[in-house]
Amino acid sequence: MCDSDVLLFVVDAKEGLSPINQELARMLRKSEKPVILVINKIDIEKHESLAAEFDSLGFNSNVMISAEHDRGILDLVEVIDRSLPSSAVDSRSTSSRSLAVAILGRPNVGKSSFVNSIVRSERAIVSELPGTTRDAVDVRYQRDGRVFVFIDTAGIRRRGKQSTSVEIFSVMRAERSVRRADLCILIVDLTAGVTAQDKRIAGLIQSAQKPAIIVLNKWDLVKSNRNQKQTINKLADAARQRIFFLDYAPVLVTSSLTGEHVSKLFELIEKMERAARQHIGTGVLNRLLRQAFEATPPPTLRARRLKLFYAAQSKGKGDQQLQPPEFVLFVNDPRLLSQTYKRYLESRIRDAQPFPGLPIILTLRPRAQNARAASRLRER
Repeated sequence: MCDSDVLLFVVDAKEGLSPINQELARMLRKSEKPVILVINKIDIEKHESLAAEFDSLGFNSNVMISAEHDRGILDLVEVIDRSLPSSAVDSRSTSSRSLAVAILGRPNVGKSSFVNSIVRSERAIVSELPGTTRDAVDVRYQRDGRVFVFIDTAGIRRRGKQSTSVEIFSVMRAERSVRRADLCILIVDLTAGVTAQDKRIAGLIQSAQKPAIIVLNKWDLVKSNRNQKQTINKLADAARQRIFFLDYAPVLVTSSLTGEHVSKLFELIEKMERAARQHIGTGVLNRLLRQAFEATPPPTLRARRLKLFYAAQSKGKGDQQLQPPEFVLFVNDPRLLSQTYKRYLESRIRDAQPFPGLPIILTLRPRAQNARAASRLRER
């Protein structure tokens, strides 16, 4: 119990509240750890009234389940995931000078093999059976004095194909790995091409606004002796077209089995780190954006049009690794920015500075509310 992050207290609804339950409840409360009261044997809706007497135990998190009939298990998994401390893994696995890299993809695309190929060992479990990795596994690796933490995540399936509660929980942990990563690497199986599920995972990365690299794996199974460079370029272009909304992510074609091109990953990371240190001057930025507004005016929404008063690139947040560039735009009404026009402005900024592998974050503020903030940005 001392090593646990969350405690599950399972009671029998049909037996009812007993003196043993009350004694165990007192012991669990003394642990000062999150406790989830799991009321079992609620086999049908009519049994739910049996749970009421357990309210007297005083636990905040109560979940009714039927272990025999697989009822309420998904609800329990979600409550467990919310109760787990978000910093527990971070504090053990990463340091201020290490780069946390999440390896993401569908089951059996070669995520664990890719990690093993990088660290040249069998640190992660590799199997031809899909779904071998059940939880995020952190692999620490040092290269040229730099520490990397590769997070080998469980393969993310479509919700309808997750056959067990263990697998669903694994996917939820993989999604959490996206949030704590400095960089996300999406592994795509070249023999299958970019699938709808690959695009869904790419969408998770985009929504989290994370730096990203797309790795097209299993090159050894599709390459031929004829003009390999041209073939690689065609494969990369096809992947970019399918995952067009993650267009800032560079594409790397590799083979985890043979190790071919795997080392180029670190060249891409160095390129992204140099880009993260780039800064567009305030004067250049404002001229660029004003020209963009003049060339293609924003659409009219609710009889109003977005107006730009001033823009500046923010300084950033301390020692955050691979920090995406953020641009603060002072406008008449932030609600008038459409997603289409947002992408247009991002593309115009990339014309001045490509920022490879990094998402561009646009933060809009109303002019009247942030005159003082604009002054601070101008001083940077």
